[in-house]
Amino acid sequence: MTASSHPYDALTPDVLLDAVEAVGYEVNGRVFALNSYENRVYQVGIEDAPPLIAKFYRPGRWSQAQIQEEHDFSLELLAAEVPVVAPTMMPSGQTLASHAGFWFALFPQRGGQAPDTSETDMLYRLGQWLGQLHNVGARQPFQARPTLELLPQLEQFVEELAAGDWIPTDLKPAWNSLIPDLLNACRDRIADAGPVDTLRLHGDCHGGNLLVRDEQILFVDLDDCRTGPAIQDLWLLLNGDARSQGDQLAELMEGYEMFRDFNRRERFLIEPLRCYRQIAHSAWLARRWEDPAFPRYFPWFAQPRYWSDQILAMREQLAALQEPPLALPGQGFY
Repeated sequence: MTASSHPYDALTPDVLLDAVEAVGYEVNGRVFALNSYENRVYQVGIEDAPPLIAKFYRPGRWSQAQIQEEHDFSLELLAAEVPVVAPTMMPSGQTLASHAGFWFALFPQRGGQAPDTSETDMLYRLGQWLGQLHNVGARQPFQARPTLELLPQLEQFVEELAAGDWIPTDLKPAWNSLIPDLLNACRDRIADAGPVDTLRLHGDCHGGNLLVRDEQILFVDLDDCRTGPAIQDLWLLLNGDARSQGDQLAELMEGYEMFRDFNRRERFLIEPLRCYRQIAHSAWLARRWEDPAFPRYFPWFAQPRYWSDQILAMREQLAALQEPPLALPGQGFY
């Protein structure tokens, strides 16, 4: 492998078709690349059968045990009648296979559109399903999957960005003065939340990882499933100003608490989690920059304008961290 090559360079159409055939499927040669940056995902045509979705996991990101736990959790949810797109059981009886140095899985093809979370009925139904998903998640812990550790991981992301010399020289003073205040504000808000329970989560439950078709809701892509607080699977569904988000959270919680109690003090974690996601996104781009797909699809990451925009966004986030947590209608802040 040359200095400029990347492991995914070896994932040619012939290799991925051979992988699917090797586990017992007769492919018809039709391959369509789907939108995915972290992994490589393809729609693969199967003779005399509907196409399958082949997901080739990024080498070195997850261990075999971690991927298998993702699959087992998906199948556990499916068995509990939580609507999730779980990996297909291959003819070998396994959901995970290896070929040419890649771990891969196959999934049924499912269509649909993102849910309209401006509709209160949709939020209520999502809350119901998340309550049931978390009931399954609380049955047992993950053994290999990671835990969401807000402050330590935030500090690690900041260190990685500084070590990689990504921030332009003229913006470093603003960045370096802002980051400590941001971390301290997150630390204070996490302390305000107090002890919270953790459980197995979807981990990345935003509208893009939900499908709605014929009134059915489907959870997709558990690639980021991990252990963490329940609010992690709710806050990404909120949008708009603080009042709107409070109303939306109340609707989610009403559905959620049909099946599971919710610790309202977890609302204190929403803004630290938002800060975590902002900085984690930059750290993720930095980590993946050697993948040729990233400079091609995210060229703005290496430009000063991106970092000036990030500093502005984080100043706004610092202000949000200093505001009271979301108020629920008729219940105030606590």
